Amino acid sequence: MADDIRIIIDTLGLEDITLAGHSMGGAISIRYMARYSGYKVAKLALIGAAAPAFTRRQNFPYGKTVEEVDKLIEETYTDRPKMLSNFGDIFFARYLSKDFIDWFHDLGLAASGNATAKCLVSLRDEDLRNDLRHINVPTAILHGKQDKVCPYDFAELMHRSIKGSILIPFEFSGHGLFYCEMDKFNEELAKFIG
Repeated sequence: MADDIRIIIDTLGLEDITLAGHSMGGAISIRYMARYSGYKVAKLALIGAAAPAFTRRQNFPYGKTVEEVDKLIEETYTDRPKMLSNFGDIFFARYLSKDFIDWFHDLGLAASGNATAKCLVSLRDEDLRNDLRHINVPTAILHGKQDKVCPYDFAELMHRSIKGSILIPFEFSGHGLFYCEMDKFNEELAKFIG
């Protein structure tokens, strides 16, 4: 997927961009920075990023277990609506109307079921810890302190590993920090892009 970013940048002739990635998009952005030495990227914004690794492994006791992600993959094929509903229940850390919940659920159902499963496989298996040292542009790490998808530990680990990065915590946000604290999120991202 990092290759797709490169194709878009080249096709559109982009220069000095701010690359922003949320959740798995943050992980893909990190891989892009390492794979292409940050080609054409002037700034990087990691928003609730699923990195440096989504699953626990040796010397990395953070995130989901492999078994938890395997269960999500299985549920994607056996009862995808229920899996998405459960995921939606932990995504935000604020009150949501039933209409909003229904809309958010419909967004998940609109995606390819097979692609959803393949993304979970990628999240389960990828380890980006070594990629972080290849990031050499101003980097903002925006992360919800109540995130139940990508724990706040992820943000602290990325901040320690990305030279010169800034960490912007969102005290009252879960994974959907762009909605939980919308005004703060927009202000902080606009200030960073500057």
